[in-house]
Amino acid sequence: MLKEKIKGYIEKIRKIEGILGCALISRDGIMLGSSIEGELNEPWLAAMCATLFASAESASGILKMSPPEAVSVMIAGTSVAVIGAGEKLLIVAVIRDTGERPEAFRALADLAGEIGRSF
Repeated sequence: MLKEKIKGYIEKIRKIEGILGCALISRDGIMLGSSIEGELNEPWLAAMCATLFASAESASGILKMSPPEAVSVMIAGTSVAVIGAGEKLLIVAVIRDTGERPEAFRALADLAGEIGRSF
């Protein structure tokens, strides 16, 4: 049941315009599901993305700012976004860097809210 739910959310994320690949990970760095193509070390990717997000949360706390909703790394024509999806999960999305990027981020934020309420 849980695997099907995760797979369904991966499918929803993949349907967002500009998304090249995605993953759902736990906030403690466990890969739950992925559609990122190519050869990669999924456990390391999950751990690094969770660490990236946790580091941004810590930095915002030190600066006395609200915690981040998302962290983005821009890499030559693409962005890797790590988006909070409730208290337990994070979305990792590889996004084609186009003029539609804000739309993709809005769609991901909406879906992150749905995922957060679901888990």
